[in-house]
Amino acid sequence: MADLKELYALAEEEKDAALLGDIEKSREKNAALYGRLRILELLGDEMDPGPAFLTIHSGAGGQEACDWTGMLLRMYTRWADRRGFQAEILDIQEAEGGVKSATLQIMGEYAYGFLKGETGIHRLVRISPFDSNARRHTSFASVYATPIVDDEIDVEVRPEDIRVDTYRSSGAGGQHVNKTDSAVRITHYPTGIVVQCQNERSQIKNRSTAMKILKSRLYDYYREERDRENAEKAVEKKEIAWGNQIRSYVFHPYNLVKDHRTKHESGNVHAVMDGEIDEFIEEYLRFNWRVGNRA
Repeated sequence: MADLKELYALAEEEKDAALLGDIEKSREKNAALYGRLRILELLGDEMDPGPAFLTIHSGAGGQEACDWTGMLLRMYTRWADRRGFQAEILDIQEAEGGVKSATLQIMGEYAYGFLKGETGIHRLVRISPFDSNARRHTSFASVYATPIVDDEIDVEVRPEDIRVDTYRSSGAGGQHVNKTDSAVRITHYPTGIVVQCQNERSQIKNRSTAMKILKSRLYDYYREERDRENAEKAVEKKEIAWGNQIRSYVFHPYNLVKDHRTKHESGNVHAVMDGEIDEFIEEYLRFNWRVGNRA
């Protein structure tokens, strides 16, 4: 940095515009790198560096909410693409007007660390495309991020605690998928957690993936259970409706995305829906760090 300052002073003295431009580019590059490293410093939890499962459920709002769930699915998929992460749909339950629920597997460095703050209720306000009277509607969907637990972390799942159901896939995959009971649903009785997978043609592969999702959810569930404060914030214990939202996306009567925890806002709602959510993610990480250090 000292060498860069000296070089800048020399370039100014000699009125070397080309050198000044190169120095400015170098400064911007270093500033961007410093910003990324500062964010990574906030990701210190055990599971932060790993990949994540992201589950989205429609809530209050009927057909509107299903469309909203589909919009969020696209938003997070686009976000993953922008970061060079791999996003794969493991399960999707389609409904009239959109998506009832979906589970994404997102593979990438620090995927869970970035996405963990997205857990919560997301609220949409807009003029409904399904309303012939063009009235304003409010819809809700829940987002739930959990870390993908590797085989080295022991999460006990007793056979007597689960029920495994198979059914025909409702998603893409060709005639074979739709004619066989390849999709798998696992219900965990003690916690009430239900997970599903239907992206593979093989029932065995879908069962293996569903069990991995279940272990991920159980890891997160038991971790929150050990921390009462976090348990009270668990999204699945809240109604997916008014009053519990962490973020609002307003398309009418104005354009605004606002995070209700950090108070961070953006007027470019269309860019946000196209996956540009890093500013919200990073602001939450800073907010979470400040809250943790005040505790």
